[in-house]
Amino acid sequence: MSCYFRPRIPGASVYFTVTLARQGSHLLTDEITRLRAAVRQTMRERPFYIDAMVVLPDHIHAVWTLPEGDSDYSVRWGAIKARFTRSLRDDCKVGFNPSMAKELGCAVGWNPTLHRSPSKQIKGDGGIWQRRFWEHHVRNQTEMQVLIHHCHSNPVKHGLVKDEKDWPYSSIHRAAHSKHYDHA
Repeated sequence: MSCYFRPRIPGASVYFTVTLARQGSHLLTDEITRLRAAVRQTMRERPFYIDAMVVLPDHIHAVWTLPEGDSDYSVRWGAIKARFTRSLRDDCKVGFNPSMAKELGCAVGWNPTLHRSPSKQIKGDGGIWQRRFWEHHVRNQTEMQVLIHHCHSNPVKHGLVKDEKDWPYSSIHRAAHSKHYDHA
């Protein structure tokens, strides 16, 4: 069994890729309102700054900066994933009757009847997200700019739009403002 160590650097800027379990799903963009609500609630409870973020149909790229003295990004991603999953289960009743999802106006990109490993079942994993996520601590301002550009240009790379400004689920549209940790 592998032993994975995540660095703990208070106040760090970190690049993330967070992916759905089912590649090719459109769940994140179909349910963008639920995802945004999960992010906002998590930000209220555990502040962080979003330097850049793009939501694609089946994955998210983001660059966050944590407050000074705080290094716990894993808890934040766990809360976002859990809130999004609960919102689908609670509001759409998808977890109880997936065939009704479409009738209820909910995305059908998630199928809770898919096989989940015993460890996922024990942990109450909804089967929506890949376990874990990929992260990289930003080393300097040059790398920060490269990673922010990578986030914003990703919809073009995936052939979703021709110009990165045409993708509606991107922080590229956010007006420039000073760094603070309580905005959404």
